[in-house]
Amino acid sequence: MGDSGRQLTLNNLTSDGDSVNFQIINRGKESYAADLKNPEDLKSVRRLIDRADVMISNFRPGIMERMGLDYETVKKTNPGIVYGTVTGYGTEGPWVKKPGQDLLAQVISGAAYLTGDRDDPPIALGLSLADSITGTHLAQGLLACLVRRGKTGVGGKVEVSLLESMMDLQFESFSNYLNGDGRLPQRSKLGNANVDLGAPYGIYKTKDGFIAVSMGSVKALGALLDEPGLMGDDDPMEKRDELKDIIARRLATDTTAHWLEVLQKGDFWCGEIYDWDQMERSEFFTALDTLIDIRRPDLKDPIWTTKCPIRVNGKRAGEGTFAPRLGADTEKLRREFGL
Repeated sequence: MGDSGRQLTLNNLTSDGDSVNFQIINRGKESYAADLKNPEDLKSVRRLIDRADVMISNFRPGIMERMGLDYETVKKTNPGIVYGTVTGYGTEGPWVKKPGQDLLAQVISGAAYLTGDRDDPPIALGLSLADSITGTHLAQGLLACLVRRGKTGVGGKVEVSLLESMMDLQFESFSNYLNGDGRLPQRSKLGNANVDLGAPYGIYKTKDGFIAVSMGSVKALGALLDEPGLMGDDDPMEKRDELKDIIARRLATDTTAHWLEVLQKGDFWCGEIYDWDQMERSEFFTALDTLIDIRRPDLKDPIWTTKCPIRVNGKRAGEGTFAPRLGADTEKLRREFGL
């Protein structure tokens, strides 16, 4: 949300941050630093909250209540506030006090069980997927609540959790399981990419790399590859492993570039597997113009990151912004809000 408008980050006093992660996560924000154990600082924070449109907390359940910064307390002096909370597993139940963390949410939610080939152990995604999708859900909820407040004048509390967001991310596969015969979904033996989809959907090794094949008829693919074993009436889901094995053996005989040309001419949806270096050097990446240098004026080296992926009327939000030093805006905000 830092790219979308003014955002104030309340930092409990810690060491300053010049790391890349600090810079990219806190870009486009103002930083107000406070010692929440100091009664005077806490009083100033409460006055600041009284003027806020939105407040977000990701402390464990109970901490904000102890400081008197929970929603029920805050809304007494700011009834229009939109208050967001992020937890690991919700605010009720036996897991309330368990540590909520991205990897744990991935494995507890079952997402790691769906990833990898059948004989592989459960595999977590190589990025902080739970953190990202939970933040997206929080932003959706906050914006919806702000729209409602604009119509009714009433604020509200928006609650999200890592576990619920990861479950929602799997809603298609999980709903199929809930409404099926009770059998767990099975990963395909080779090139697993989606437990609910049959052949040819998957990733395959070629002579010099890898290729992904998504949508297309198995029979049509058989004709294109001159593979009689693909031209029968086998169900692409029931015979997924056998069909994908035939496809894999055929695609391993030539290069990725060769198969891209063949498959694309046959109207098959396919793509080369890129690493970040290959992606960055590609024509489509250059055309998107998606990188931005957000270095702070006092830093020597550039800090490159991705621009906001959302365009409104052809323009991106937040270009050229950088992260403040910890507490850099404290005095300015004290004056502005009369703290």
